[in-house]
Amino acid sequence: MTDFICVIAQPIHPDGVDSLHQGGIHVIDAQAPDPQSLIPLLADARSLIVRSAAVTREMLAQAPRLEVIGVHGVGVNAIDMAAATDHGVIVANTPGSNAQAVAEQAIALMFACARRVPLADRIVREGDFFAFKYNEPMIELAGQTFGVVGFGNIGRRAAAMAKGLGMRVVVFSPNAPDADLAAAGVGRAPTLDALLTRADVVSVHVGLNDRTRNMIGREELARMKPGALLLNTGRGGTVDEMALAKSLASGHLGGAGLDVFAVEPMPYDHPLLALDNVVVSPHNGGSTAASMSRTALAVARNILDVSRGVTPAHVVNPDALAATSAASNPPKVTP
Repeated sequence: MTDFICVIAQPIHPDGVDSLHQGGIHVIDAQAPDPQSLIPLLADARSLIVRSAAVTREMLAQAPRLEVIGVHGVGVNAIDMAAATDHGVIVANTPGSNAQAVAEQAIALMFACARRVPLADRIVREGDFFAFKYNEPMIELAGQTFGVVGFGNIGRRAAAMAKGLGMRVVVFSPNAPDADLAAAGVGRAPTLDALLTRADVVSVHVGLNDRTRNMIGREELARMKPGALLLNTGRGGTVDEMALAKSLASGHLGGAGLDVFAVEPMPYDHPLLALDNVVVSPHNGGSTAASMSRTALAVARNILDVSRGVTPAHVVNPDALAATSAASNPPKVTP
C-alpha cells in the first residue's frame, strides 16, 4: 500500500477519486466531515480534500504528516489558514473549475425571480391556474441593466450571458483592468453606489473577507432601484440578510435569488424563507455533473502534484512553501 494517504472529508466526483487511485494515492473516505471524525484519520494522512468542512488548528496539530489540503472549489474561509501556514501545510484550491456552472446558476436565479417561476409553479399546483396569470407582475430582462459586483471568472461569464440576453452590463470591480472590461464590452461603475443606483439586477460575485463582509447592507439596499433584483452566488456573508429581508418585505426590492447564506444550512425559520419574492437554492450553483468532474479532477491534480514533489498551480498560502522548504533544508551549523 502506498505511503501517500489522502483523506476525503466530503464526497467528490468519482473521476477525481479514480485519478487519485491511478496516481498511486491511497484514499480514505471520511464517514463525516466534523473534526471528531477526521482527526483519527489524519494521524498518517499526507493530504486532505475538503469542500466546505472546517480545518482547525487542533486538527492540524494532530496531523504531523499532512502536506497539503486540497480545496474542492475556491473558498478557504473554513480553513484556519494561519495554522496551516504555521504547520507548513499547503492549501491549494481549484479556481475556475466551477465558474461556468455558478454563472449559469446566477442567470437561472435571475429568470426565476424576474418571471416568479417558483410562485407560479406553486399556485398552479394548488389548483388556481389563473390566480398568477392575471395578478402577478413579471419583468422582461432584455434592455435592463445587469450590474456585476466582482469581475473574476464567474462574474465575467455571468456578464457575457446577460449581454447575450440583450441586457446592458455595468461592472464594479476596482482591480479589473480597463482593457478587460473593454474587451468584454461592458461598462465600469466607479463605485459600488454608482452600480447600485443604475442596475435593475445586481449580481454579487466576490469572496468573503473583512472588506466584503456585509458590503451590501441596509444603506446599500436602499440605494438600489425600486423593484430591482439582487442575486448572490458568491459568499453569503457579503449581504446583510436581515436588511435584505426587510427590504424585500417592504416592497422596495422586487426579488432576490440566493445560492449562498451566512449560515449554511440556513435556519428553517429564517425570515427570507417566508417571502414569496425570494428564490433560494442550497449552495449548489457549482454542482452540475460536468463542473463536479472538473473540480474533482483539479483537486486530485493538486494532491498528485504534491505527492510527486511538484508545487500545485494554485497555492493559497505561499508562505507555507517557504516553511516547508526551511524544514526540509535546515541551515548547516558550523562546528
